[in-house]
Amino acid sequence: MSSNKKPFIIGIAGGSGSGKTFFLNCFLHHFVQDEVTLVSQDDYYIPAGELTQEENKLYNFDLPSTIDSQQFLKDIKQLLNGEAVYKKEYNFNNPLAVVKILEIKSAPIIIVEGLFILHFKEISSLLDHTIFVDAEEKVALDRRIRRDGLERGYSEEDVLYKWNNHVVPAYNEYLLPYKNECNLIVLNNSNEPEDIIGITDQISVELRNTVLAGI
Repeated sequence: MSSNKKPFIIGIAGGSGSGKTFFLNCFLHHFVQDEVTLVSQDDYYIPAGELTQEENKLYNFDLPSTIDSQQFLKDIKQLLNGEAVYKKEYNFNNPLAVVKILEIKSAPIIIVEGLFILHFKEISSLLDHTIFVDAEEKVALDRRIRRDGLERGYSEEDVLYKWNNHVVPAYNEYLLPYKNECNLIVLNNSNEPEDIIGITDQISVELRNTVLAGI
């Protein structure tokens, strides 16, 4: 990093199917590699071991206890100190996946994203700006059914089981209570990319005029 200025940390939280990944991709598109870095909660799942299809259906990934929150916190602090982080990419319990080692470099803007980032108090206290990506439940569920069917081969029945027993209870307990404390709430009910692109345009201009000015 070319400046001694402390990195600016943005926390981006959102429930399953809120469109958080698309929001993130749009947001990151506004910056070059050296300006921003992303650290994702998904890469801090505690390995559950090899699960059968039935075990995978029943295993609840939507609990804070499934995340190595202390390592997550340690790595965020390391990035804050200008140091790079090296870690294994999470493979969603796919035994056939080739595990990649991620190099996460520090940058003037650090984005921390995940379901529990506001619930983990030590992590939440490090965030300078928080964004909550939200969508109506029906919209979010339709997106989840489509994604899990296409990308992970889950039946609609399996998706609905996880949604009703894991996803919604976790959202209500560990994410929703912090919604109104966030600096910005982004409603993402439409599937029109232009809506999200417009919002990320505005945020990135503000960051360029403040955080990145003079770096």
